[in-house]
Amino acid sequence: MTQSPSPEDPESHDASTRPHLSDAIKKGIARAPARAMLKATGLSDDDLRQPLIAVANTWTEITPCNYHLRELADHVKAGIREAGGTPIEFNTVAVSDGITMGTEGMKASLISREIVADSIELVTKGHFFDAIITIVGCDKTLPGATMALARLNLPSLVLYGGSIHAGRWQDKDVTIQDVFEGVGACLSGKITEAELHDLENKACPGAGACGGQFTANTMATALTVMGLSPLELSEVPAADPRKAEAGRKAGALIMDCWRKDLKARDLITRASLKNAITSVAATGGSTNAVLHFLAIAQEAGADFTIDDFDRVAAETPVFVDLKPGGRFTAPDLERAGGTRLVLQRLKQAGLLEDTPSVSDPSLFAACESAQETADQPVVLSADKPLKPRGGFAILKGSLAPEGCVIKLSGHNRKRHEGPARVFDTEEAAFQAISKDEIQVGDVIVIRYVGPRGGPGMPEMLAVTAALIGAGLGDSVALITDGRFSGATHGFMIGHVAPEAAVGGPIGLIRDGDPIVIDVEQRSLDVQADLSARKAQWQPKPQQLQPGVFSKYAERVGSASFGAMTV
Repeated sequence: MTQSPSPEDPESHDASTRPHLSDAIKKGIARAPARAMLKATGLSDDDLRQPLIAVANTWTEITPCNYHLRELADHVKAGIREAGGTPIEFNTVAVSDGITMGTEGMKASLISREIVADSIELVTKGHFFDAIITIVGCDKTLPGATMALARLNLPSLVLYGGSIHAGRWQDKDVTIQDVFEGVGACLSGKITEAELHDLENKACPGAGACGGQFTANTMATALTVMGLSPLELSEVPAADPRKAEAGRKAGALIMDCWRKDLKARDLITRASLKNAITSVAATGGSTNAVLHFLAIAQEAGADFTIDDFDRVAAETPVFVDLKPGGRFTAPDLERAGGTRLVLQRLKQAGLLEDTPSVSDPSLFAACESAQETADQPVVLSADKPLKPRGGFAILKGSLAPEGCVIKLSGHNRKRHEGPARVFDTEEAAFQAISKDEIQVGDVIVIRYVGPRGGPGMPEMLAVTAALIGAGLGDSVALITDGRFSGATHGFMIGHVAPEAAVGGPIGLIRDGDPIVIDVEQRSLDVQADLSARKAQWQPKPQQLQPGVFSKYAERVGSASFGAMTV
């Protein structure tokens, strides 16, 4: 019987003559026990001579966003093998924003971002992988995986599982956003419970992340523009038959990154972060991108602050017509010409810097091959935009000395002045809306739901959607030290910092205090003397059991710096 050459034989390294990081666990006499255990998983001597490629999956049965990723990983691994690498898959957690929204479970969402990052870092460092591809879907898995890649600084790639297709209800395309807003419409008597039930049955027709330019699609677009995710491959919808081949190509592409030694921090730079945020502004994307890219920038050691976000948004028009502020979904964008077409428009407007990409020599090179579908209505031009400035702005003032984020997509309001209606929980605010206790002109304040106060900075989609469904979206404002879903639209301000739990001014507001929001002045102020109240303020006790929530609350920092625990 012919014996396979030993892993110690230098002539046997047929994948590359370059040393592998994984040699630390697989090469040499002393590593025989490790090789024995790896062989028990089905690997051969030939497999161990190749670079070991981490396939960090975020598959789960909990949510449609990630439900299909187990199968997609098989295609990714096939592409890696064909390109000369040995894939080894492992999994991490995912918490569904959409399913937990409006419950205590929503507090777990942002916390999961840190666990995704930590777990991918731990497994990858612990096993000396040579490169890593992450397969992501639901909202926090995209930034969490990217934060891990920035820490690891290996040849890296992010593959997005893709968007869900739109549902169809009453002769119109619908998304999960319509179901949330349908709740408010049902509570206010605008639709029946039977109609709401019919809507919930049709809104989500299969696997994939929420279809509008909500947080998942916003982050997927931005990571592609940043160069860390491959053009075309990530934006193929989840249930599209082409997704399998996209996975194989992504597997081959991570091997190209390994051969070129193209590492995460080569791609995550100040210039590429600016490009990424430009894409968020141009597509009317989720304000959660501010929080996530602040964290990604810090992990990569890139100089990018909350004030940079406002400068980028101020000079970038919204010219891509996507939900929640617009009409179309991510699959519509892909059919229109995709992210390549958006890049081309940004380059033509002088809003794009040329940076590297995992799938093209550079972003400018990617623009050259953009193909626009004739008469497509999704991607307009920067000189004839939907809105003259990006879909968000950063405000500061007496209520938010460190800053906050206002969503500008889906409305044209620039100023609001009204009395505060203060709630210390999201549930209390939702009940007030449900009982028709909110008046035209009110400024709803939801506090003690920040990174530490939540803990976990829960999203407010249940509340904001109820406002829209009740017909109050154009006549009230809402401010919170929590977050908003990417599906939120209206005059909404989140990420108010410092948060109430650490003594921020939002914790000192009282019912009736006049609040002034001025987008042009970039200001959020309260017309009340808070200094005397500050002297009397006491921290609100938190009843947290020992465990992940209490650990997070003890370590998490301000939203204006990414709400990080590192």
